[in-house]
Amino acid sequence: MPDVRMASPQGRWILFTTVLGSSMALLDSTVVNVALPRIGRDLDANLSALQWTVNAYMVTLAGLILLGGALGDRFGRRKVFVVGVVWFAVASLLCGIAPNAGALIAARALQGVGGALLTPGSLALIQASFHPDDRGRAVGLWSGFGGVGAAVGPFVGGWLVDGPGWRWVFLLNVPLALVCVPVALRHVPESGGEGARGRFDVLGAVLGAVALALLTYALIEAGAGGWAVAVTAVAGAAAAVAFVVVERRRPAPMMPPDIFSSRQFTAVNLVTLCVYAALGGFFFLAALQLQVVVGYSALAAGTALLPTTVLMLLLSARSGELADRIGPRLPLTVGPLLCAVGMLLMLRVGPGASYWADVLPALVVLGLGLVMLVAPLTATVLGSVDVARAGLASGINNAAARAAGLVAVAALPLLAGMGEEAYREPAAFDAAFGRAMGWCAGALVVGALIALVTVRRPPPGCKRPECLRYGSVVSPPLEGEPVRKRLV
Repeated sequence: MPDVRMASPQGRWILFTTVLGSSMALLDSTVVNVALPRIGRDLDANLSALQWTVNAYMVTLAGLILLGGALGDRFGRRKVFVVGVVWFAVASLLCGIAPNAGALIAARALQGVGGALLTPGSLALIQASFHPDDRGRAVGLWSGFGGVGAAVGPFVGGWLVDGPGWRWVFLLNVPLALVCVPVALRHVPESGGEGARGRFDVLGAVLGAVALALLTYALIEAGAGGWAVAVTAVAGAAAAVAFVVVERRRPAPMMPPDIFSSRQFTAVNLVTLCVYAALGGFFFLAALQLQVVVGYSALAAGTALLPTTVLMLLLSARSGELADRIGPRLPLTVGPLLCAVGMLLMLRVGPGASYWADVLPALVVLGLGLVMLVAPLTATVLGSVDVARAGLASGINNAAARAAGLVAVAALPLLAGMGEEAYREPAAFDAAFGRAMGWCAGALVVGALIALVTVRRPPPGCKRPECLRYGSVVSPPLEGEPVRKRLV
């Protein structure tokens, strides 16, 4: 039984190192967006290269995050967490010294592998280390501090881009890792999952990541046309089909197909795909719009986006309590609709836009929509499966959100008619941004309709979310396995 108490020095060190490690991956999911215009100018990169700068990270992270959790259960959560932090730091160093866009994209893909190792491990270490009486408080502090990190991330990223340069967005991870690793090795107890035996579903993880990478490539390069794009699209579809076949036939699949026999689980994941596709595309393009069209500096753009995250951090716990009383269907319907309104309000954000009259109202409405939907979304995912599979369900939902975001970043410029040099031409980018916001709002409306028609109140006694305060705008929170399983 875990016996570390929250008030002990060891407890505080465990919380510190897990927050620090998870924040490294969380920040790089959002901060890089603010740096994209400067990266493009310094490396002479076109829009496709900027898309890949975001998506190379998301492909490997989304494709391997479930495998990362399984590796921690088998070989030791602390060990895999430390390997993930070191891997992430080395990849960050390679990003920081990248001489060209191709090298940066390759290093970003390596970063995603490190993120897939450390992200599930940070929460699992807290759940496996703290005494049951302190576990809820520790998880709450972990998610709260992570939310604070997500809130200040774009601000810090903008300051770095405008000050020492965009390379420090990545290089900053190196000293953070040098602090995190020794603390983890000294103060965090090792732990493994109960019954973590059998073969790893490496083939499933590889096929999933390959399918995402090929389909993303086909979407990004579709504007150029040609046989290479068509062949890549067919190969991506084939890899996706192979992934489904492998998961159906393996004795211990990474993503068990039978978990989708729950209609509620399937429906909520469809809502997740719609919502996080819109959010992924929005935050990729909004940072560019504020700098390319409105004329903000990187610091001003990062600061401008803060209200959305701050609202989530302050109000998400109350939203979860409200959903417990009235059920999830109304929040999961109204929340995406509010987000859609916020994105349509962004149509007013063009040359000469006022922050207080144009930008802030849109972000506040968007933030309130996220407040309404994120906590009920997670609660409904956990309540739609057997309690023993709650951790798996949360992991699949998190991976689905990240996959939706990367597909949106790949597809939106194509759908909106953005050329390769659009981000260098304010008028052209502004027009395409308006069309993109229409697509994002449409995806959110579809998600709201799915929720209205399909979502029902979870049965009593199901597992409830522990991460009540959460600030990430790119994915829902990861939740762990039930306490009773870990205490056997």
